Amino acid sequence: MDFIEICKAIVLGIIQGITEWLPISSTGHLILFDKIWPMNALPEFFEVFKVVIQFGSILAVLVLYFHKLNPFSSRKSETEKGDTLALWGKVVVGCIPIVVVGLPLDMILEDYLSGEFVIAATLILYGIAFIVIENRRHEPTMRTLSDLTYSAAFFIGCFQVLAAIPGTSRSGATILGAVLLGCSRYVASEFSFFLAVPVMAGASGLKLLKYFLNVGMFTFSQWLLLFIGTAVSFVVSVFAIRLLLTYIRRHDFKIFGVYRIVLGIIVLVYFGLLV
Repeated sequence: MDFIEICKAIVLGIIQGITEWLPISSTGHLILFDKIWPMNALPEFFEVFKVVIQFGSILAVLVLYFHKLNPFSSRKSETEKGDTLALWGKVVVGCIPIVVVGLPLDMILEDYLSGEFVIAATLILYGIAFIVIENRRHEPTMRTLSDLTYSAAFFIGCFQVLAAIPGTSRSGATILGAVLLGCSRYVASEFSFFLAVPVMAGASGLKLLKYFLNVGMFTFSQWLLLFIGTAVSFVVSVFAIRLLLTYIRRHDFKIFGVYRIVLGIIVLVYFGLLV
C-alpha cells in the first residue's frame, strides 16, 4: 500500500467530515481536491470513494443523536416516543423528493456537471444566497423539531434535490430551504443532519452496487483506503457537528456565505489560469 495514497485518504476523510455538515459542499471540495492531488486509482473507484466515506459522517449523527433518534428508548415517555416517531415520519416525507427526482437526476448529471467552473459558480451563487437571506431574515416560526410541519419537511426535501449539482452542498440547500420556510437555524441544521442519514446511506449503497456490477469487487488496498477515509470522516464529523451547533447558537450563516464566495473566486482564478 502506497503511503501517499493513505495520506490522500486521510485528507479526503478530513475534508468529508468537515464539509458534509458545514454548508460549504463536501462533494465540491472532494472533487476539487482530487483535481489538484488526484488519487492513483480508477476514476470509478474515486466516484465510489467520495460517496462511501459518507458512512463515517452518517455514523457520527447516529452516535451523537442516538437517544434523540431512538423511538424505543426506555428513558423516554410515551409522548417522547411519539414525538420521535413523528420526527422519523418527517424525515421520510423529506426524502420523497430526492428519491423521486434527486437520485435519477444525480445519475444523469454527475458525468456532466463535475467541472471546476460549475462548482465555482454554485459556490458563489449559494454564498450570495446565504448572505441575502440572513440580511432579510425574519423571526422563525418553527423553533423546535416538534414545530416542524410535514409540509415544511417535504419542501425542505425539495431544496435537497438542488444538491444534485456539485458545489451546491446538500446541507447548504436544506438549511437554506428550512430557514426560508421559517425554521430557526438550530432546527434547520438538526433536521438537515437527520435528513442526511437515509439519503447518504441510499446513495452509498447505490454507488457500491453500481461499482460491483460494472467493475467488480474491491482489492484489499481499496478496502483499506475506504476504511481509513470512513474512519477519519467519522471522527472529524463528530467535532464538526458539535462545532456548527455551538457556533449557530450565537451567530448566523453569513460567514459560510463569505467563505463560499471567496473559495469560488479562488477556483475560478486557479483553474482559469490553467486553461
